[in-house]
Amino acid sequence: MTTHVQFGALGQSVHRALSQAPTETSPIRRARRAGLLYLAVAVLGAFAQIVRVQVYVPDDAAKTASNVVAHAALLRLSFVADLVQALVFLFLALALYRLFEHAGRGLARAMVIFVVVSVAITCLNMVNQLGALLVATHPSYANTFGARGSHSLVLLLMDMHHNGYLIAQLSWLWLFALGMLGYRSGMFPRPLALLLMLGTVCYVIDALLQFLAPGFADVSAKLFILPETLSELSLLAYLLIKGVKTPRSLRS
Repeated sequence: MTTHVQFGALGQSVHRALSQAPTETSPIRRARRAGLLYLAVAVLGAFAQIVRVQVYVPDDAAKTASNVVAHAALLRLSFVADLVQALVFLFLALALYRLFEHAGRGLARAMVIFVVVSVAITCLNMVNQLGALLVATHPSYANTFGARGSHSLVLLLMDMHHNGYLIAQLSWLWLFALGMLGYRSGMFPRPLALLLMLGTVCYVIDALLQFLAPGFADVSAKLFILPETLSELSLLAYLLIKGVKTPRSLRS
């Protein structure tokens, strides 16, 4: 009987200790896991984009087609990398939703929707890159369209991929929603939250100018690249190193 009482008292003590233990490490751990997912998205996406930049030569069909043939294996690898990063991006959105839903469920859902739209556009847009690869490397297309015709088709498909990427960029409003969630919840420093919102505005304006004023686009891109890059690198570093600031509601 005494043993049962002792175990019962011990169980109650453990329960009280667990219930009173600080929970502030829990959101930090979740934030760092989100940071690892974000790092995977950044590395895979950067690799795919670097490969495309080396291959794609605007207004030069022959050079673009030649580059696609010369770097076919690398281009296939970049294709897979982009598809994988799109899948990881979805898991990142879910991780961020769990982390910030208490700050506004509607806004957190909007963030996830923007990510889903971006991933859908990105995956569909990858068909253009795959098409360019097929046309450049399969002799049947050159036999049908001729060398110049097949080269022009490769350039057209890479042009379409480039513009599809800009369209996907318009859905990067998920960063703006995340900045607002971080600002509302107090889980991000205010400068970081504001920087995310500023970076998003730059992304959207940059993409729109590519369509509305192509002649000014090169100048605007140089102006916007600093806040765009700084916002995402700051977010990545903060998630990995700091995690998040624990909101007061989770401290009590």
